[in-house]
Amino acid sequence: MSDRSHQDPSLATERRGLRERAELASAGIDFRLKVAAVWAVIFLVIGLFLWAAQFDWPWMAEKFSFIFKGLQYTMLMAVGGIVLAFVLACLGALARISRNPVAYGIAGFYTSFFRGTPLIVQMFLIYLALPQVAGNLRDRFELDRGFEQFFTLDAVIAGTLALGLNYGAYMTEIFRAGIQSVSGGQSEAADALGMTYGQKMRKVVLPQALRVIIPPTGNEFIAMMKDTALVSFLGVTAASAEIFRRSQLVGKADIKGLEAFIVAAGLYWALTLLFSYFQGKLEARLGKGYDRSAGVSDKGGGSTTDPALKGGEH
Repeated sequence: MSDRSHQDPSLATERRGLRERAELASAGIDFRLKVAAVWAVIFLVIGLFLWAAQFDWPWMAEKFSFIFKGLQYTMLMAVGGIVLAFVLACLGALARISRNPVAYGIAGFYTSFFRGTPLIVQMFLIYLALPQVAGNLRDRFELDRGFEQFFTLDAVIAGTLALGLNYGAYMTEIFRAGIQSVSGGQSEAADALGMTYGQKMRKVVLPQALRVIIPPTGNEFIAMMKDTALVSFLGVTAASAEIFRRSQLVGKADIKGLEAFIVAAGLYWALTLLFSYFQGKLEARLGKGYDRSAGVSDKGGGSTTDPALKGGEH
């Protein structure tokens, strides 16, 4: 059975004319205003849904401060994790581009293992398996009891280590691509000046590579900030609980799990929007007078143009 528009050409012409008139009418409206209108409609629909769902809004307002206090531990783990990841990624990238078989092999194993296993599994390995292994080694070699206690970590510390190790493996490829994006002529000029390898990397290559490395590193930090919620599965105590763990505790206690998780989701979303905004400003600043084809994204963007610089999914 043929379409009605094929039977009636005038109907198709009328529809096309309406669409063209609508496009012409909206042509003078600023694009950002159109986007804002779309967002306004989306928020209106969400607001109507939340109103119809009859959530316990007074309870959510009352428990907001308790859940919000977990922000300090969320940020503590995220900042600690990204600092560790930054150091590991820098060392891993230098090892991956070196001709030293030992360094290359260790870096290859590190990136393969931590990119090939789930983050939550790595957290449990560090939190639960590491103390057990340390205990077995202590018994076998008759070591001091402090050896086992050294590897028995608090849940927050174990989670931070796992985040740093995991993201460091992904960021290793980001750093490697950033270093290799620097023109070979820069290295040749440094060699001509008699610089050692360390001086060349520290004073010439790495400062230029950072302009390519920093934007995707910002994406990794935002992702890590959300992945701190996985630490809650290690059984973090209420005193050092991050946002998600606090929402779990208070939601379970008052049988208000859905309301608690909505508060937590709103906080994570607000953090993501805030850091995405500052990341866009930083990218725009770094991108001034720089060739975007080398990997720096357009103004206000949230990712690089070169797929090789992306850390991958977590």
